[in-house]
Amino acid sequence: MEYKKLHSWKLIPEKAIELQKLLSKKLTFKPLSKEINLVAGVDLSFVKDYGLAVIVILDKNMELIKVYHHIEKITFPYIPGLLAFREGPIFLKAWKKVNHNVDVVFFDGHGISHPRSMGIASHMGLWIEQPTIGIAKKILFGNYVEPENKKFSFTYITYKNQKIGIVLRSRENVKPIFISPGNLITLDESLELTKQFITKYKLPEPTRLAHKYSQLLKKQFNEELQ
Repeated sequence: MEYKKLHSWKLIPEKAIELQKLLSKKLTFKPLSKEINLVAGVDLSFVKDYGLAVIVILDKNMELIKVYHHIEKITFPYIPGLLAFREGPIFLKAWKKVNHNVDVVFFDGHGISHPRSMGIASHMGLWIEQPTIGIAKKILFGNYVEPENKKFSFTYITYKNQKIGIVLRSRENVKPIFISPGNLITLDESLELTKQFITKYKLPEPTRLAHKYSQLLKKQFNEELQ
């Protein structure tokens, strides 16, 4: 799939932070305009000094259609809050290989529940101009109250009285997941779509399967590096 080049990735951390603040003003949150038929799940991981991006394509019945991936050397250091500058270029190379028109992209990571509203789901949402949702296992930014220990109970992640995400109990007796819109989708739709793709596992199928294939490919690549 094509994408719009927004900026150079060759930035020092201070300039990257400034850029995030500018880009956050371009985010748009609006209801989805079409029925959901295909979705993508994205997982990014690391093997030594290489980054691996995995994109899985699923239909609305959660059938796996295709797995895409890209691996290359990392060029940006690990800095909390700036992970998109480390992971984004690798994801975009994998995205270029995708030849399915997906309706929503789920990212393993955050959307606007980020100090500058620019988690990986938001940042990449601007590049690919598609509705994006961040699904994380840990809180990064904001305040919340633990939801009840009941499947699909939820509370909001807030910052300065603004709702920036949702804490969802996807399974009883299991720690919740943290959902936030990335771009071109509403907070409520981010929750409803996530719930639609949850089965017996903690994570929704798009990011669960992306992580599963990421681990398989990482093991394979790691063996090749030996």
